[in-house]
Amino acid sequence: MNRIICVPGPTASGKTALAIALAEELDGEVVSCDSMQVYRRMDIGTAKPTPAEMGRIRHHMLDVADPEEEFSVSRYCHMAVPIVEDILSRGKTVIIAGGTGLYMDALIRGNDFAPAPSRQLREELEDQARREGMEAMLARLSQVDPESAGRLHLSDRKRILRALEVYRQTGMTITEHNRRTQALPPRYRPVWLGLDFARREELYRRVDSRVDRMLERGLLEEIRGLLDSGVSPGCTAMQAIGYKEFVLALQGRETVEEAAERVRRASRHYAKRQLTWFRRNSAIHWLIRGQEQPEEEIIALARQVLREFDN
Repeated sequence: MNRIICVPGPTASGKTALAIALAEELDGEVVSCDSMQVYRRMDIGTAKPTPAEMGRIRHHMLDVADPEEEFSVSRYCHMAVPIVEDILSRGKTVIIAGGTGLYMDALIRGNDFAPAPSRQLREELEDQARREGMEAMLARLSQVDPESAGRLHLSDRKRILRALEVYRQTGMTITEHNRRTQALPPRYRPVWLGLDFARREELYRRVDSRVDRMLERGLLEEIRGLLDSGVSPGCTAMQAIGYKEFVLALQGRETVEEAAERVRRASRHYAKRQLTWFRRNSAIHWLIRGQEQPEEEIIALARQVLREFDN
């Protein structure tokens, strides 16, 4: 039997419930694949598993960074790969569940990431960008890596500087680095069980309900506690959907209901982007949810796919 199962899907699709059910049946452990659930003290707005759910099954890659820290796909993989290997070494099943497609794909492929940024070089490039402007930086990139330069917009400051940084550090363009990485065979070959809906309206209904439940569980108090502890509203973690909108409400710049509606709308758009990303993966076996379909039926569909895969 394949000992790695990936459970991707849009927000509010039921990934946590399915992952826990599969882990219980297959003697497994869950590895979260969510770029916001890595942050400590950000529980309600990121829809982390509840203490009761974590009490049922061991979870990994939750609460591994402070909100003030920058987190990246390379750091995620650096931390998650040893965890996956340890679970496998103990004869258990790995359930990788989450909605951050970039992280999940990188973990499964085993991407060879470019070197970690050099603080001195990064500061040098940042200073150069301030003095000369991003047009000059993009022109400089086009001289050494025209493919990357052609893909990037002037407003994409972070990626332009990163591409220059990689070239300065390695002598290899980031385009060539990515090409070599993509040519490598994947590190893992999991079974993919994706969650989707027969009717988009059902997904949107679940998204809207989730926002209401988060408010009932104390999301505003969670955000207020983060701000009171000194977390900057401008840090990357606080730009997550469900946090940046309610910060404005707590600052009195709009009502809670206005912020809630913006969260609902942003979450629906995010769910669409997630599905667009995952649908590019032809290996995913899609479990299609009906209107208000019980979790037990989705779990039964997952069992059926796994049986077929093992035969």
